[in-house]
Amino acid sequence: SSSKKGRRASTGSSGTCKRIDMKAKLERSRQSARECRARKKLRYQYLEELVASRERAVLALRHELDLYRQYVREIDAGNIPEEVWRLLQEDDSVKQEEEALHHAE
Repeated sequence: SSSKKGRRASTGSSGTCKRIDMKAKLERSRQSARECRARKKLRYQYLEELVASRERAVLALRHELDLYRQYVREIDAGNIPEEVWRLLQEDDSVKQEEEALHHAE
């Protein structure tokens, strides 16, 4: 009967033992697959949050760039925007404070 293909008939308790081992192996494999899927899901969630964060940063930087372009257009037209005046005045006051501290030494 060695010419027959396929599974052999189980032989007593050793066959039962092998089936139990196979069931345990399958369960371990399923558990491992569940854990792998959970890790994959967490990894994708993290990456999606990271992408969303970077997209928000890009939008904020684009907004800032548009603002500076508008300032340049106004300056080219001969007008200094109020915000630029304020920045220049703040810069002057900081320089004056630094000079006062430097002379006090």
